[in-house]
Amino acid sequence: MTRSGAPPRISAVLSRICDGALYLAGFGLVTMTVLVAYQVFFRFVLNSSPSWTETSAIMLMNWFIFLGAAVGVRENYHMGFDVLLYVLPKGSKGVLRTLSDLIVLGFGFGMVWYGCKLVGLTWHTIIPALELPGGFDYLPLVCGGVLICLFSAERIALRWSGVDIDKDINLEDVPEMPVVQEA
Repeated sequence: MTRSGAPPRISAVLSRICDGALYLAGFGLVTMTVLVAYQVFFRFVLNSSPSWTETSAIMLMNWFIFLGAAVGVRENYHMGFDVLLYVLPKGSKGVLRTLSDLIVLGFGFGMVWYGCKLVGLTWHTIIPALELPGGFDYLPLVCGGVLICLFSAERIALRWSGVDIDKDINLEDVPEMPVVQEA
């Protein structure tokens, strides 16, 4: 998605943050897969399962889910209900998509707000298998929420500045279909 017309420095920084989040999420997915395979091998072949692998895999899964969700917000690959957009006039699509981005921004803010509360409440507990503070379980929620807020605010600002970020990607690749006449 091109973001011409956007302030180049801010857009470039957010693009790099998005790329970094995407690569971290991919690395987390691969690492989690290796950890689970390691655990399965030790459990079923050596009959001795390490206690830290399951907890680590779940923590990695939290990271790649929330980082991936933030990337999806920036690249407009998050889930949406677009049926209404296809029957409305073109001018109303931007308004509804801005409303959608505002809702996503509010959801991201809720992730940050309540995630910080959870981190604070659980920081003094210990995750036994990893010997880390319990707040580490909720850091992905906070980081993902911050990125979702940044990326949805960027989408709103770009739309208001006139950048066309609401291209209907699903309709552009659909070839014209001939009308079938009934006999």
